[in-house]
Amino acid sequence: MRGVHLEINGNALLDDAYMWLELAAIFFAGVSGALAAVRKNFDIFSVLLLAWVTGLGGGLLRDVLIGAVPPVGITSWKYVTAALLAGALVHLFHVRLDRLRRAIIVFDAGALAMFVVIGVHKGLEYGVGPLAAVFVGMLTGIGGGLVRDLLVDEAPIVLRDRELYAIPATAGAVLAAWVGEMGHLNYVTGGLICLAIFGFRLVSLRLRWQAPGPWQGFGVPRRTPRRLRRGGPSRVGRRRTAPGTDLPGTETSA
Repeated sequence: MRGVHLEINGNALLDDAYMWLELAAIFFAGVSGALAAVRKNFDIFSVLLLAWVTGLGGGLLRDVLIGAVPPVGITSWKYVTAALLAGALVHLFHVRLDRLRRAIIVFDAGALAMFVVIGVHKGLEYGVGPLAAVFVGMLTGIGGGLVRDLLVDEAPIVLRDRELYAIPATAGAVLAAWVGEMGHLNYVTGGLICLAIFGFRLVSLRLRWQAPGPWQGFGVPRRTPRRLRRGGPSRVGRRRTAPGTDLPGTETSA
C-alpha cells in the first residue's frame, strides 16, 4: 500500500509540475501575442484576443487532435486567466515591454520548448502513439504563433526567413516521444528536453542559422558561351547562303 501511495503522489506531483509549466508557457506566449497586436495598434479586445490565441491556440489544436474535448483552452479558468493576464499587462505596460524585445524572444523560445514537451506528454497520455505524439507536440509548440501571425497579416515565423523555429520543436518532440516510449518522461527528463529545445532555438538565433533553401544542384542553367555574352554571332551550325537569299520571303524549298 505504501508503494501505491507513493506512486499516486508521484503522478500527482508530475501532473502539478506539467500544469505549472504549461501556465508559464501560456503566459509567455500570451505576452508575445499581445505585443504583436500592440505593434499593429489594435484595440484592447484585439490585444486580449491575440494573447489568448497565441497562448492557447496550440493547445486547442492538440486537444482536438487527440480527442481531449472540450479543450482546456476554453474550459480551464487557470489557463484562460494566464493568457488574459498577459494581454492585460502588455496593454498597460507595452511601452516598457516593447523595449525588452530580446527578453520577449527569450520568453517565446522558452514557451516553444515547454509547449512541445507538454504536447508530447499529453499525447502519449491519451495513447496516440509515438509518431502522433511527435506531431501533437510540434503543433502544440508552433500552433499559437502560427495563428497569431496569420491574424496580424504577417508571414508565419515558421515559414519566413528560414528561421530555425519548427526544426527545434520537431527535434525536441522526437526526443520527448522516444523518452516517453521508454517510460522515462518525467519532470526531470522533460525539463532537460525543454532546456535542449530552448538552447537550440537561442543558439540558432545568435549564430543566425537558417534552414537550407531550395537545392540548386540539378536543373541549374548552363553558362552562356563568352562570345554570345559579348554579343558576337556564333559560327556553330551557321549555314552559308548566297547573297540575298537570307531576306524574308526568299526561302527556297529543298
